[in-house]
Amino acid sequence: MGNLQESRQVLHNIVENIGKVIIGKRHTVEKIVLAMACGGHALIEDVPGVGKTSLACALARSVDCEFRRIQFTPDILPSDVTGFSIYNKATGKFEFRPGPVMSNFVLADEINRTSPKTQASLLETMEEKCVTVDGRSYHLPQPFMVLATQNPVEYQGTFPLPEAELDRFAICVSLGYPSEEDELRIIYGAQVRNAERLLPVAEADDILLVQRQVSKIHVEREVAMYILAIVTATRNNPEIALGASPRASIMLYRMSQARALYMGREYVMPDDVKALAPCVLGHRLILSREAKISGRKITEIFGGIMEKVQAPSFRHAVPQFG
Repeated sequence: MGNLQESRQVLHNIVENIGKVIIGKRHTVEKIVLAMACGGHALIEDVPGVGKTSLACALARSVDCEFRRIQFTPDILPSDVTGFSIYNKATGKFEFRPGPVMSNFVLADEINRTSPKTQASLLETMEEKCVTVDGRSYHLPQPFMVLATQNPVEYQGTFPLPEAELDRFAICVSLGYPSEEDELRIIYGAQVRNAERLLPVAEADDILLVQRQVSKIHVEREVAMYILAIVTATRNNPEIALGASPRASIMLYRMSQARALYMGREYVMPDDVKALAPCVLGHRLILSREAKISGRKITEIFGGIMEKVQAPSFRHAVPQFG
């Protein structure tokens, strides 16, 4: 019980700290923090200027770990991301020079502005949490998280992320435009609300403790079957050409565990699954040609799926902490 309270407090402290920079987007901030809590990666997709990069930086600054930023451009090479081997004349051997991906938090800024070849350089790091250069593998420091931002694919100079890479992101979220009141607060505080000024409120060991605690959160078989029913429905829907993968099932399971911990529970409820399913599964789905021609949207189709899949009856008293 003590570890649960401690881990929950760590997550809440990080959310509150990010809130000093990101105004009025608490639910989005919480989802990204939950992705970190279960060892996943986050993709932030939205129009320029709404705070995507600031959000990613604020999360990284909130944890006292190594943080590196990669500004993706059309001319960046895979070796600029992963690192490369260079010949040392003095020793007569090749030495590995690690790239920026060899850190705890990696901001892949505007990831869809680089070529597919360079985008693919992150596939191994995101899944295996290691880098292979010249046939030799190098393990990444733990915890490890990729925070990627991208502009909508309709914008000029973008390369859509391949399905294999999208599937490696635990969640995909959008910030959207702030409300009028929130934007007024942003304008007045523009000079002081800077992610660079944030002080860390957690350490690497805290995050690793949280991740271990998340894995201990209980999931009833009925709730696991509910997750599976939602995923299966995406595969059987005639308007969806590519449904959610088994990796998506695992990630929805883990994200639900993380939300339960964040809410102060030792078990997952169907409401945890409902709250997270759209941001965990939505970016992994590809519409059929007919659905695209008809002007259908993923959000609309997935909303229909969630309405049709019946959630299990699951009633427990919610434990009270602190």
